[in-house]
Amino acid sequence: MTSAGRPDFTGLWEANLGKSLLRGRQARRILVKIEHDEPRLVQMIFMSYVDGAEERLGFAYTTDGERSMNSIRGLACETRARWDGEELVIESSMKTPDRTFHFKDHWSLSDAGRTLTMAHPDDDLAGQISVLEKAPPGAATIFSEPQ
Repeated sequence: MTSAGRPDFTGLWEANLGKSLLRGRQARRILVKIEHDEPRLVQMIFMSYVDGAEERLGFAYTTDGERSMNSIRGLACETRARWDGEELVIESSMKTPDRTFHFKDHWSLSDAGRTLTMAHPDDDLAGQISVLEKAPPGAATIFSEPQ
């Protein structure tokens, strides 16, 4: 828990692909490193795919509803993160040449803080659910490897 009594998402998380329902490219492994110091939240993501490709993404937000700007594959992404009780809701919009995408990611902790669920119930990824579990500390080396 943070000092405000809200969940603290800090940690190294690995997706349980058997419990997750992911849209898009088939993932082989997903690791997420989160540094959460309320209201600041930094998220680094490493994804490897079954076709052998790898991708790294990074995002920084504040959880107070203020606008944050990030980039996804070179495209600007505007984000606002806010608390809804003990759930963090992260709303983003990203314009491409063809359309604007809207994402509304709902984060929650369970299992005494050992499971992080990231759900998209009603956005352009509707139905996607990422179930992440605490990863062993040694998995963090992936974030310090050269890209």
